[in-house]
Amino acid sequence: MRTLRLVLGDQLHPRLATLTDLDPGADTVLMVEVLEEATYVRHHKQKLVLVFSAMRHFAAELRGRGIAVDYVALEDPGNAGSFTGELARAVARRRPDRIVVTEAGEWRVEAMMRTWEERFGLPVEIRDDTRFLCPRPVFARWAEGRETLRMETFYRAMRRRTGFLMEGREPVGGRWNFDHDNRRRLPPGHAVPERRRFPPDAVTRGVMDLVARRFPGHFGDLDGFGWPVTRTEALAALRHFLDECLPEFGDYQDAMRASTPFLYHGLIAPALNLGLLDAEEVCRAAEGRWREGTAPLNAAEGFIRQILGWREYVRGLYWARMPDYPETNALNATRDLPWFYWSGETAMACLAECVRDTKAHAHAHHIQRLMVLGNFALLAGLAPRQVEEWFLVVYADAYEWVELPNVHGMALWADGGLLGSKPYASSGAYIDRMSDYCRGCAYDVKKKGGETACPFNYLYWNFLIANGDRLRGNQRLAMPYRTLDTMPPARRDAIVADAARFLDSLDTSEGQPGGQRAVGARAPDLFLVDPAG
Repeated sequence: MRTLRLVLGDQLHPRLATLTDLDPGADTVLMVEVLEEATYVRHHKQKLVLVFSAMRHFAAELRGRGIAVDYVALEDPGNAGSFTGELARAVARRRPDRIVVTEAGEWRVEAMMRTWEERFGLPVEIRDDTRFLCPRPVFARWAEGRETLRMETFYRAMRRRTGFLMEGREPVGGRWNFDHDNRRRLPPGHAVPERRRFPPDAVTRGVMDLVARRFPGHFGDLDGFGWPVTRTEALAALRHFLDECLPEFGDYQDAMRASTPFLYHGLIAPALNLGLLDAEEVCRAAEGRWREGTAPLNAAEGFIRQILGWREYVRGLYWARMPDYPETNALNATRDLPWFYWSGETAMACLAECVRDTKAHAHAHHIQRLMVLGNFALLAGLAPRQVEEWFLVVYADAYEWVELPNVHGMALWADGGLLGSKPYASSGAYIDRMSDYCRGCAYDVKKKGGETACPFNYLYWNFLIANGDRLRGNQRLAMPYRTLDTMPPARRDAIVADAARFLDSLDTSEGQPGGQRAVGARAPDLFLVDPAG
């Protein structure tokens, strides 16, 4: 039986389910670079380089193992530009008896897969993605009948299911979660490790030239690309994190510092989401460092929670609630995304720093994403669809299954509390406590109102005022609402006026240094260049 085995660009693991029973004498692996996937959102240039280069390296590794690979590059003559189109061409070339593929990461791609059997008149086997630790049916059974889906409850179930950091049925150290031990600010002058980066080889340089030529209008810088593009490099990046960063990752995982984009973070999410690493080996490696005594428990647990807990949880929630999940907008947020999310041109130092990091590296760590970029979007009432598309565009590790629940549910509370028990709203005090951003800012984080006050301060209280009908009954917001109720009417009026003045300025090129022009649901015209050029 001749089998055509399609491997997608985010499925680059040697033990992928698609490849487990491969017969080198009869089977062909199909890999395709398609314009549709490069442009359904205008991905950061480094994301495109990462995916295309990793695909080309993976194909070379398969060929080195004697496996027949039918590889279609983006610029090959006749490239159909879509998965379905390229599969049709490959079926005509190879005349297979069946097609095998692993379930997709994104709902729209899997919906496409489910049309192929009828379209091609061939059996199409869609296999479970065994790179994840919680199969979709297991999550669906856990979620069945629950009005809210709390990560902590799921995480404890996964700890028991896998045995990570467990002593029998109980967690090591007597606690499930060491999050409260993981919120230290970086001390002044604290030296962080120099992070390992991977200089582009000839294959990657060729892809960089391709991306620069074909996608000149996409967001982001190409200079400084250093992401791992092979499994060997990804394993080296993991070892570097475990050796140099994991011991202090727990303490400082929520810290931020200007001109220090990577700190102690893993930097393995792009490789993990591509398939160059898998969740089990990453968790096992971190647990091993704790058991051998080279990393403290709060660091190992905090890291494993992000993989075994959060990453598996958002994937399960995504598949349990699609395709309707992104349609919700619980807080009726409709404001357009400001221009500074693309340009970084804002007098708010924290936002400018996070956008600069994002543009330069296709990376910002989870607190920058949630408590600066996401927090502002929440407080300003930015339209969820626009914010979600921005996050999907700009990060090297962004795929809809992981990006959408994180932004829609956690950052924006647009699902009305399905994912998070309360909105992650904060004033400028949190950013000041966890970073040095406020020291060089044009706004004063200590001031509560007026044109020179930190906008996060009055936007926070304005958010509570504007959404009181929806949020007052939330027990986790009882204290701030009690504080709000003690404020004199004049103080509340001043908050609303400050917020209106500032938010109105977001829609014009005036009102703040650098301008704050709004854009529509997609990137501004600067980035909407025809990729065929």
